[in-house]
Amino acid sequence: MVERCRQNDRAAQMEIYKKYSKAMYNTALRIVRESTEAEDVMQESFIVAFDKIHQFQFKSSFGSWLKRIVVNKSLDTIRHHIRFDDIDDVPEPATGSPAYMERDENDYQIGEIKSAIQQLNPKDRVVLSLFLFEGYDHEEISQILEMSHNAARTRYSRAKNNLLNILRENRTLKTFLS
Repeated sequence: MVERCRQNDRAAQMEIYKKYSKAMYNTALRIVRESTEAEDVMQESFIVAFDKIHQFQFKSSFGSWLKRIVVNKSLDTIRHHIRFDDIDDVPEPATGSPAYMERDENDYQIGEIKSAIQQLNPKDRVVLSLFLFEGYDHEEISQILEMSHNAARTRYSRAKNNLLNILRENRTLKTFLS
C-alpha cells in the first residue's frame, strides 16, 4: 500500500486514510482538545505524510510513523499557547505525598477519567496523553517537547497527581451534591 502511495496512487491514499483517520483524529483530539482543530491537524498530517512518504523507511509500522506526524502537528498547534521549557530542574514530589495514587482509588469509571483529563492544564494533558495514550516514554516525550528528561518525568508526575486530585474533587463534589 505504501509503495502504491509513493507512486501517487489516489486509491491507495484513500485506503490508508480510511484505515488510519479515526485513530489519528483521536490522537490529535487528546492533545489539542478541540474537535475542529483535531480534524485540521489530522488532515494536515495526512497531507504531510503523503507528501513525504518517500522518507518512510519501513523501520516501524506506517501507523507509528503517521502517529508521530500527528503528534508533532498537534504540538505545533498548541505551542502557540503554552511553553514547556519553564519546568526544568523542578524536583519531583516525594513518593510519600498524599497526591500519589493509592491502589484502592483505582475504581474510577472511564467517563470520570476522560472528564478529569479535560480539566487538566494543557501542559499536564499533553504529557499525560503522550505517555499513557500514545505510548511514548519519558525520553521520547522530552525530545518531542524539547525539554530535559527530568522535566518530562516531573511534568508526568505532576500531571498524574493533578489528575488524581481532580478525580478526588469531582467524586467528593458528586457525593456532596447527591
